[in-house]
Amino acid sequence: MQILKFAAAGAMAAAFLCGFPAAAAPRNLIIFVADGLRSHSVTPEVAPALAAVRSEGVDFANSHSLYPTVTTPNSSAIATGHLLGDTGDFGNTIFVGEPLPPPFGASIAGIEDDDAQAVMNQRFGGDYLGETTLLAAARAKGYATAALGKHGPTAIQDVTSRDGLGTIELDDDTGGRDGGHGIPLRAEIAAAIKAAGLEPLPPDRGLNGGGGAYNMAGTLVANVDQQNWFAGVATKVLLPRFKAEGKPFVLVFWSRDPDGTQHGQGDSLNALEPGINGPTSKAAIRNASNDLQALRDALKALGLDDNTDVIVTADHGFSTMSRQSPASPAAKFRYRDVQPGFLPQGFLDIDMSIGLKLPLRDATGDIVHPEQGFYPKHGSLLGADPKHPEVAIAPNGGSDLLYLPGPGAKALAPKVVAFLTRQDYVGAIFVNDALGAIPGSLPMSRIGLIGSARTPQPSIMVSFKSWSTGCADPEMCGVEIADSGQQQGQGIHGSFGRQDTHNFMAAIGPDFKTRFVDPAPVSNADWANTLAHIIGVQLSDNGHLRGRVMGEALTEGAAVPEVRPATLRSEPAANGFVTVLNIQEAGGETYFDAAGMPGRTLGLKP
Repeated sequence: MQILKFAAAGAMAAAFLCGFPAAAAPRNLIIFVADGLRSHSVTPEVAPALAAVRSEGVDFANSHSLYPTVTTPNSSAIATGHLLGDTGDFGNTIFVGEPLPPPFGASIAGIEDDDAQAVMNQRFGGDYLGETTLLAAARAKGYATAALGKHGPTAIQDVTSRDGLGTIELDDDTGGRDGGHGIPLRAEIAAAIKAAGLEPLPPDRGLNGGGGAYNMAGTLVANVDQQNWFAGVATKVLLPRFKAEGKPFVLVFWSRDPDGTQHGQGDSLNALEPGINGPTSKAAIRNASNDLQALRDALKALGLDDNTDVIVTADHGFSTMSRQSPASPAAKFRYRDVQPGFLPQGFLDIDMSIGLKLPLRDATGDIVHPEQGFYPKHGSLLGADPKHPEVAIAPNGGSDLLYLPGPGAKALAPKVVAFLTRQDYVGAIFVNDALGAIPGSLPMSRIGLIGSARTPQPSIMVSFKSWSTGCADPEMCGVEIADSGQQQGQGIHGSFGRQDTHNFMAAIGPDFKTRFVDPAPVSNADWANTLAHIIGVQLSDNGHLRGRVMGEALTEGAAVPEVRPATLRSEPAANGFVTVLNIQEAGGETYFDAAGMPGRTLGLKP
């Protein structure tokens, strides 16, 4: 069965935009992103403000994070309304070809960073995403625009506005807090922050930033102080400023919680239960909920609530991390900072180096010796020549991105896939269409990863194994193998299990229906298209992998679209390994529920 053409979907969305009546007065928008918020983790007891938006407004119950289920890819989708095959933001960490200049100095780049994004823009045509963001389009129409919160995804919301003169941007790195240059802050905004009685720069995370170690529990507190500062800036400085200016506005508030706290929580060191369901993770969800309530209270106090739509989404869901694989050669070595028998970071890199008999190098090209207790932490280059690697591996938590940049890629790809099918921690395998059909894998075009991207396309995407610890709601006790620095029992994401793809999405305001549960599938790529429609701006179509307008959720919108579920299955590998993909088609778009080998992917319907 073929997935519906995205070009046709984009045309349908454009037709809907043209045919839908514009709002009588310019509408204000608040986009609240609760990083890492699982759909089922929101309850009135844990997160009353989040639950209120869902129950009183629109509950997007059939919501989706884009795969890979990590932050910057979904940030790019929220910002532009395009899937990752167009934005080229394939992961928090990607292969960029020639090494980035100092201080980065490697060909595997972490782009969840303001300064790295600026360098990426310079390298890839002035805008590495290649698509207009909602904030840029709104700003061009005369809207006041602002983005504040977690650095990296916050700056992506208006990725080409880097001088401080366009969108007001405030994040953890403002003023060089995290050692970077950051994005400049206008003098008048700095003065207004001081006049409001707030500290001039955002505080650090304090005890919340302590993630522990293999033998020491992580944080037991949420990121309250830092996020209170951002909430204070939004409610005491920005919203009053926008009202005084008399201009419509779009404000993005990117809450680091619950993501940051779930990653580093200390409730479950080296134990899969309670995992990310302990008291510290719940406090982080409450922290995000409190910030949302503060924004809604400020809107009401300023008389802006009747003309402001409040949108809540999450970039991805979440899992508890496992570091155990009985068959992995990487787990047989001893490392000074890894529990004996557990997987280190870069376990796939080590195993592939052994399996394919290729030298293992870190991202800067230095040889790594696992037998001496060393492992790669930020990606790997496999091959004799680090300037011309045969395989580059970019780690992204529950998934790894593999690039085959050499001239022998087409011959090497089947060997790599065959190796992957034999690993007990591999869940799903997707291969770039240009490399041909390979048994055990599905083509990347099936999941919206082949488009007009300016950045190098991955050759192979591998999602790691995920499962449930056995609770009544499997999504709430999902576990996955992951290539990351967290300890077993802490939080992680990135896989193609439903616990990671099922993010929280809800909306409330004058343009959205009340007490409506939307049964249709929706995704983070649908937000920008829907909000652009509401405020009457046009987003770019350099690529055609676009989301849709969620018309069924709007007050004068369309009927709920017909939903057609389907399952795609790869040809089996020699050992019987298959990649199965569950999809839903609706409104001219395709949505991706889960993918992997049956028995190795949570939520997969074989």
